Order: sequence, then structure tokens, then C-alpha cells
Amino acid sequence: MKKPGLLFLTSRFPYPLEKGDKLRAYHLIRHLSRNFDVYLFAINEQPVSDSQLAALQPWCAAIETATISKAQSAVSMSMRHHLPFQIAYFYTNEAMNKLERFANTVQPDAIFCHLIRMAEYACRIPAKVKALDYMDAFAVGMERFRESSSWWMKGPAHIEYKRLRRYENKAFGYFNYHTIISEQDKGHIEHPLQAQIDVVPNGVDFDFFHPMEAIRKYDILFTGHLSYPPNIASAVYTAQEIFPLLQSQRPRATCLIAGAEPVQKVKSLEGNGITIKGWMDDIREAFAHSRVMVAPMLISIGLQNKILQAMIMKIPCVISPMANNALGARHGEHLFVAETPEEYRDYILRLLNDQELYQQLSESGYQYIREHFSWEHHTDTITQRILGLLTH
Repeated sequence: MKKPGLLFLTSRFPYPLEKGDKLRAYHLIRHLSRNFDVYLFAINEQPVSDSQLAALQPWCAAIETATISKAQSAVSMSMRHHLPFQIAYFYTNEAMNKLERFANTVQPDAIFCHLIRMAEYACRIPAKVKALDYMDAFAVGMERFRESSSWWMKGPAHIEYKRLRRYENKAFGYFNYHTIISEQDKGHIEHPLQAQIDVVPNGVDFDFFHPMEAIRKYDILFTGHLSYPPNIASAVYTAQEIFPLLQSQRPRATCLIAGAEPVQKVKSLEGNGITIKGWMDDIREAFAHSRVMVAPMLISIGLQNKILQAMIMKIPCVISPMANNALGARHGEHLFVAETPEEYRDYILRLLNDQELYQQLSESGYQYIREHFSWEHHTDTITQRILGLLTH
């Protein structure tokens, strides 16, 4: 029996997996391909390589990409000033024309739009079912960024916040099925039918991420894409607020900050026990060589993949309340939640000095992720919703 066709739209080619949106798109495609012929259309800021295409071809019936240039995006933002900057940035007439030709060829039964960035494309392509994955509530993330940004960024960030807030509400009407990554993000989508949005958290690739034996060279670890403002802020907080307090009690303490594209502000943190690593071919090495994961997320939204990955590798975590909002883990049972540098220091020291506590938290955290964050389970929800809409 022929599978229904699903046109999957995304604003970045979902490989390599160095960003959270790429990781989510990649695993959604993998698991949705069990029940759909997935036709991937991806915008990208650089030409997509053969190796990138090869990584998605096992899961896709067809792949089409459109490369957008900075010049094209600048023109689009100047012409579409009523749209949020990041919606206009990813929309070009050239890409729209390419998508229309692709859709006419594959004739999809349903469209899955990954992020509101692609909503302007999705609303122009006919299909019986149109699904939107908000992933995160972008507007509230922009507002938190505005609050912590330099004075000269506050004005543009506030304009973007207001536009995103309106657009998240408007885009709801383009689609007849909606998903988002967490209950807290769902609460920030201000639409009368907000309750209809399905919460679909991220999962973990249990075949790839698992406990590994290795020499623990680093006492604490922070990881994430290191050109992303929330991760930059957290890396700086780790290095300048938490780590000096840890060193005052443990002078030979070591810290690893790892992730793709570290900006100069992050690179300058290296030294005095702190190691900075950029892109790693296998991020599991960062986890495996570290004793404790910290995630002092201060302005981020959504669900932090780094925490899921650490916990499934049995690396105990000390995280901020904001990072735990989407995770829903229990303080003291699955991980520790800290609000001040002193609390981070104290919980880290407890874990480093008490092997029984370390093992207990590692095991309970591991079990929590196994039970609640399976890609198979979460994508089954999406599959059943879309199939149900197609048959009615």
C-alpha cells in the first residue's frame, strides 16, 4: 500500500546536527518516514553538499533545496517589513518558485512546516493537511534576549518581539494541526485555540547516546552551539560566575566548554582550567570525558537537547529553573536545579565528593529520560494526528 506523501519544509538543511532545530527536524523526518513518503524541501544559506544529502536520503523519497544569499534576504526584509525579520529573512521569491515546482512534481497529501520561518511558504502550497511545528515560542525568546541585550539592540529586539508575537498568532490559522516542544512554550502562543496545540517534546537517539567508559578529564561541562546568544550567555556565566567559586574549593578543577562556531567572546574564556573546543565530530566525547554537566540557561526557551543527551549518558546535571521548565525533572531525584553561582558550586561539589549520590542521580536521570523522551513515541503522536486528518 502506497504511503501518503508528506512535504517537509525546513529553514535549514537538517544536517549536520549542530543546532537544536536541525536535530529536531532530522529525527522527525527519520521517524515520520516509517508512515509517509517524505519530500524534503530545505532552505539553506550555503549550498548543500553531497555528504549532507546522503545523510537524509535514506529517509526521504525526494529532496530539493534552495540556497538563499545575504543579498536576497536583505531585499526580502526591506520589501516585507510587516513580517518579523527572521520570517522575511528566509523568504525569497526564487525559493518560493522552486518550492512550487517541487510540490507540483511530488503532489503531497500533507505538509509539515518546521518552524514559523517556513509558514509563508506553506500557506501558498495546497494540501488537505497542513501541520505547523512551532518548536519554540520565538516571541518570548526574543523578549528575553531583549532584556539581556546591549542598549543598542533593545529597540530592534523589541520590534521583532512584537512582530513575532503577532505572527505566531496569525500563522496558527494557516494550519489545521499544530505542535510545540513544551507546555511552557505552548502557554506563550496567544491564540484562542491554543489548547489544541499538541506538546511534542524532543527525544534522544538511544542507539547513539548511551553511557560510555572514558577518562573523566573535566569536572564540569557546558555544551551548545556557541554563536547562539543564550548559549554564549550561559558559557560566560559558567566560566566567570560558577567556575571561580568551584576553583576556590577545588583549585585543580577543570571545565570544558564545547560546541560549534564559538564566537570570540567564548574563545577568550580559555585558560586557568577552562578548555574551549569548537565543532566536535562526536559530541559524545565531550560528555564522556566530563563528570558533571551544567546548563545555567538564563534567556533560553524550549527543551535543551544537551541535557537529555547528558542524562542518557549518565552524566549528572545541574541546571537552571528555566532549563528545567520544559524538562519537568525532579530536583534532587533526577538532577539538581540551581539559581545562584553558590548553589551551582555546592551541588557540583556534592556530586564530585559523594560517589553514592553521583551514581544515584546518574541512574535516576538516565531512567527518567528513557521513560519520557523517546522519538518513536513522540512522532507516533504526530503520525496518528496527520493520518486521522487525511482520512476525514
